[in-house]
Amino acid sequence: MRELPVAVIAVAVVRRANEVLIGQRPPGIPLAGLWEFPGGKTRPGESPREAAARECLEETGLSVVVGEEYPSVAHDYPHGRVELHFFACTTREPQAVPRSPFRWVAIASLDRFSFPPANASLLEALMAATE
Repeated sequence: MRELPVAVIAVAVVRRANEVLIGQRPPGIPLAGLWEFPGGKTRPGESPREAAARECLEETGLSVVVGEEYPSVAHDYPHGRVELHFFACTTREPQAVPRSPFRWVAIASLDRFSFPPANASLLEALMAATE
């Protein structure tokens, strides 16, 4: 059995009051149609914290302040192994409108969206903190 490559992914969990920023994955990529937080692969020499801020700006147009790290998650998908680093973030401009497909949704409504399985523990923690 061949060893799956490990992709180190940085994720910006951007909050604004009781809302969080999410977007739907486009067709033609792994996990298409599922919802996600802004984020992506780290570049060589880049820390996950730096990548979270960069990826959020690239994907949503929002500049963020990166805060505490949530517990990281390792997960095997059919297309490869991921190591997810989640960071609590706040936007520098709370009234700024994110680029499509990203949008603000109530944290309490996150269970209405289908996310990749590796996000399960983070989603549980976010929803438990808002009860």
